[in-house]
Amino acid sequence: MVTFTLNGKVVTAKEGTTILDAAKENGVDIPHLCYDKNLSAFGGCRLCVVEVQGAKALVASCTNTVSEGMVIQTESETVVNVRKDLLDLLLASHPEDCLTCEQAGNCKLQDYAYRYGIKRSSYKGEKKSYDIESLNPVMERDQSKCILCGKCVRVCREVQVTGTIDFINRGFETKIATAYDVPISTENCRLCGQCISVCPTGAIINKQLKGTRPWEVSKVRTTCPFCGVGCNFDLNIKDGKVVGVTPNPDSPVNGTSICVKGRYHIDMINSPERLTKPLAKKNGEFVEISWDEALHTVTEKLKETKEKYGPDAIAGLSSARCTNEENFLFQKMMRVAVGTNSVDHCART
Repeated sequence: MVTFTLNGKVVTAKEGTTILDAAKENGVDIPHLCYDKNLSAFGGCRLCVVEVQGAKALVASCTNTVSEGMVIQTESETVVNVRKDLLDLLLASHPEDCLTCEQAGNCKLQDYAYRYGIKRSSYKGEKKSYDIESLNPVMERDQSKCILCGKCVRVCREVQVTGTIDFINRGFETKIATAYDVPISTENCRLCGQCISVCPTGAIINKQLKGTRPWEVSKVRTTCPFCGVGCNFDLNIKDGKVVGVTPNPDSPVNGTSICVKGRYHIDMINSPERLTKPLAKKNGEFVEISWDEALHTVTEKLKETKEKYGPDAIAGLSSARCTNEENFLFQKMMRVAVGTNSVDHCART
């Protein structure tokens, strides 16, 4: 552990901890746009700069670690003025459509502009203007709102190990794009949506959540049913209906990672073809029955078959859509309650 002074208060942190993380551990929030604890340090936005006694210039808190005896000021007059200038510059080439932006209320750039009282940029001149890319079925990209934090590039390369996008061009013409600057599609991308999760502005959005304001949504944490890994995420619910899925960083298995199935396939929940009650064929037609009747029927049929033909006349086929725990219980039921080892899993095919 090292001892240092943070905003006039003596505190401690583990050796090797970045100034930004050490400040957070001690209840001090340092603004940042390009930093993510799950990604490599980038130090590009410079919004996290702090004043360190003895340093020749302001220090990026996301790339520098605390040391014994260090004296740090996170909100000195110099630091605040620099942050205001940085936000002023970022907004100089940013659309002023916060009133109708899909990320309004969930945008870090908007939050920091409010925090430091930046209503609009004082710089005049050319603004970036790109066509909205909306050809793929799940995400929409508006590069005019991109602040070049690089989080989407790093999560694609470091977490998904895909490398679909990267920085291209230089200076004012710099932007995030695919190889040869072609639109994102299934030909060059997994469409996992990791870039959506890390984007701090409205540059990349989930199409399913378009038209849904963040404050209109309630979130219910659940476990994904698509496989047995056990990923957690938040169902976004509006007017009693699931409208989308967002990751939950507290998920013990997956953190903020979600596969393409877990993130987008809410269409099955709301499908009019979805079965919500058991069906039984009576007089040649399927009719709805109660769960009690369905379970009773299955139990009686299994008992009848076992008594008449023996337990090995029964076989069980489990599903990859169940959790590991449910699959464990299923094979246990087949081996102990039914008395057969004829149990398999659909994923093995």
